Amino acid sequence: MSYFLNKYLSTAVLALLLGLFSQLISAQSGTYPNRPIKIIIPFPPGNTTDIMTRLIAPKLQERLGQAVIVDNKAGGSGVIGMEFVAKSKPDGYTLVASQGGNMVVLPHTSKNIAYSPIADFSSIALSTYNYQVITAANQAPFKTFAQMIDWAKANPGQLTVASNGEGGFPHLVFEHLAKTAGITFTHVPYKGSAQIVTDMIGGQVMTSVDGVSGPAPHIRSGAIRLLAISNKSKVTEWPNTPTVSETIPGWTSNGWFAYSGPAGMNKDIVRKLNMEINRAMNAPEVVEQLKSYGLEVVSESPEYFDRVLKDDYARYGKLVKDIGYVPH
Repeated sequence: MSYFLNKYLSTAVLALLLGLFSQLISAQSGTYPNRPIKIIIPFPPGNTTDIMTRLIAPKLQERLGQAVIVDNKAGGSGVIGMEFVAKSKPDGYTLVASQGGNMVVLPHTSKNIAYSPIADFSSIALSTYNYQVITAANQAPFKTFAQMIDWAKANPGQLTVASNGEGGFPHLVFEHLAKTAGITFTHVPYKGSAQIVTDMIGGQVMTSVDGVSGPAPHIRSGAIRLLAISNKSKVTEWPNTPTVSETIPGWTSNGWFAYSGPAGMNKDIVRKLNMEINRAMNAPEVVEQLKSYGLEVVSESPEYFDRVLKDDYARYGKLVKDIGYVPH
């Protein structure tokens, strides 16, 4: 009797240990995700990446079965949020809504970047392409983009131009535009789109260069004026708005938005996130709303995003040198 009891107990203990071991393995490397995912927005609320991420977060949450938390960590033209994610664990639970500005421009225009866009991040998904808009305060002494160029030539350095930060993508866009057009201006850096619009309405700044999503509602309401877009051709959302190239032949500029994680992420997790982000971005209601903000949805692989990142990093590095921009 004692023999069979001992054998039964040994079997039960072994089964218990195996069960506990299995749970431990599952907790460490089990089905992803098994806890909430945080997506860092390196800008204040109202920025394009913020709007886009809050559109897809509920869809990601539904598909992944875990809470998807959108967390704004603004500052330094996106640098603070990017550095936070670069230093996070590469476990797939801390991501960042990245963009051309803080991935391929700022590393060339700022001396205070503590991350490498190539070495410190995992490329997950390139989500959208966009164009920049040139807007003006209603009090500005010009009504059209061509008039703005003429006014800036007649008043060297007096054109005030707002962007979302010193050395950021929109700032570099206008630096390139100004060099091509032969004008000079005074740059007024801000932390985000919302404050730019507020000060433009108040007449504190004449002009701004930005992605279209932040200023779009204010353009439609008539609070500020849309002068031109940086796209190669006119867009259906603003059919009466000229392209910059109509005044400055051959000049265009487009950017992109994406999702990245810390370097060293598991490839299976990267692919799962890529698939679900692409799925969420292509929901008809998401596509339609993003289109109204001038965003073109992209559905490509992590490898595609990685190629775009590396190619643009080299291209904008050359552009910074060509226009003679001195890193700050």
